[in-house]
Parts: sequence; C-alpha cells; structure tokens
Amino acid sequence: MRLIDYFPEASISIKQAAKNWQEAIDFSMSSLLANHFVNSNYIQAIKDSTINNGPYYILAPGVAMPHARPECGALKTGMSLTLLKQEVQFAEDDEPVKLLIGLSAANADSHIGAIQALSELLCEEEILAALLNAKSEKQLADIIARA
Repeated sequence: MRLIDYFPEASISIKQAAKNWQEAIDFSMSSLLANHFVNSNYIQAIKDSTINNGPYYILAPGVAMPHARPECGALKTGMSLTLLKQEVQFAEDDEPVKLLIGLSAANADSHIGAIQALSELLCEEEILAALLNAKSEKQLADIIARA
C-alpha cells in the first residue's frame, strides 16, 4: 500500500489559521470524521490526552501527528494532512506546529506501515520543507503521492 492510499477523499487541506491547538485538531480530524474513519469520541480522546500528557504526537519541528488509541473510536485506518499557513502553539515550551497529520488506526498493527512510510518521508529535509511550504492542496497530494 502506498502512503497516499491511506488518505481518504478531501483529507488533504490548507487552512489559514487555527484559533488554538484544539481547533487545529478539529481541522486535522474533520475529513476522517466525515469519511467515518473515526467517531467524535476519538477526537475528544486526543484533546483529553493532550491536556493530560502534553502534545506527545509532535514528531519534528513544526509537525504533529494527532492520534489516540484504536479503542477510543478509530473505525478504519487512514490519515489526513492539514497545513496551517499560520502556525499554532500546542505547548508553551514546544515549537509551534504548521503541519498536522491526523492518524486513525483501527488496530495497533494497521498503522505501523503508514507511520514507517511517513517517518521516511519526514526524514527527508527537502520533502519536509516542500510540505511546509506547499501553496496548494494538489501540491501537498503530489508530494505524498511520490513517497
């Protein structure tokens, strides 16, 4: 399975700004919710977990991968990508986030391949820079499709 295959329809988006990290998570999860990959409990679990444990899903400077445990309401395995033109602060001492990769993993094994492919992508500095500086949703999709 290619990385792009994990992204349901309309799951790659660019937003101007999020009022706060909670809204950034809503943006990140909206397509997964609309496509029945997660239910609203899953989104609440991410927010509760962030409040209790901090933003444990910040992967790299500027990049976060919000997710919760499969049993919290993940229905199907999939991903979304949201680029914020204006970065948002998740925690005072963390770097602000611009790129959110929403993850829904229906079980513990199903997302390992997706995360591996994604990690490889994010390790490439020029690919990460291209994602962070993309000007259109098509550009974002094309970068993911090449992975």
